[in-house]
Parts: sequence; structure tokens; C-alpha cells
Amino acid sequence: MTDAPSSTEVRDPQGRTAARLAAAQALYQIEASQNAPDAVIKDFLMGKVGSLAVVEDADTAQESIVALAELDSELFIGLIRCVQDREAEIDGMIRESVSKDWPWERLEMILRAILRAGVAELLTRTDIPPGVTVNEFIDVAHAFYPGPEPRMVNAVLDRIGKALGRFGS
Repeated sequence: MTDAPSSTEVRDPQGRTAARLAAAQALYQIEASQNAPDAVIKDFLMGKVGSLAVVEDADTAQESIVALAELDSELFIGLIRCVQDREAEIDGMIRESVSKDWPWERLEMILRAILRAGVAELLTRTDIPPGVTVNEFIDVAHAFYPGPEPRMVNAVLDRIGKALGRFGS
């Protein structure tokens, strides 16, 4: 468990944000492709995937490709490894925390990946305030979903954070 912030974390909050988004994408890729986690991690760290985004100008509807912030590799690898090592435990926490409206079987792969990464951060990064973790993963969910999914991510991560004693009662 990491208790002290890394120098990267203190200096580059955009790197942490990029690491969270990349972790969700990598976890999705691992599940969808059944590729080895080490190969997926390497591809992300080398910039082969996850380093660019397509952005649409709201006024002109023109699309452009932009480079994303360099990810905090320590956080990125830590989230992937935690999910890899504790997947059954993490999935159990998520299953217990989703509402009847969002049963496990209904969760899309990317939604599961976002929740897994968020729970991994709540479990391992006690140096990051839990509210920051929850808010960051709500933002990750907004990157993929315009509907109610970000609210569901909020509710599930909040429940799990409370169950872990990360939030006050």
C-alpha cells in the first residue's frame, strides 16, 4: 500500500487524471482482448495506445487529434496490478454495491473497468483523499457516457469508500 504521495503525484495532477483514464481503458482492453496485462501496460507506457484523443469543436463540429497529458506511470501500473491481484475481491465489492437497477450482468465492460480502477485506488492509495478518487472516476465515466452512468459510478464508489472506512460516517 502506498501511503506517501509520489513526487509525480504532487507535481502533476493531470498525470494522475491521465493515469486513471488510461487504467480504465487498459482494464477494458485486457478484458475485451484477453491480452496479457503486462503487454497492455507496456503499450500504454510506450504511447502505442491511450496517448491521443479525438476532440470535436462544439461550434464547428470539426474533429482534431490532441495529445493527452503524460500519465503518472506509478499510479497507472498500481491500479492495473491491484485489479489483477484482487479482481475477485474488487468485483465482489462492486456486486454488493450496485443497485437493483444496475445489476452486475448489466454493466458494460468499460463501466466495470472504471469501477474496478476506482475501487483499486480506494483500496491502495490512502494518500489520495477518497473524495478526489470518486470525483476523478466520475469524470472518467463522463468521458464515455452522457447518461446516468457517472451518477452510478459516484454511488457505487461512495458506498465502497464508506464500507472501507475511507469516508466519515
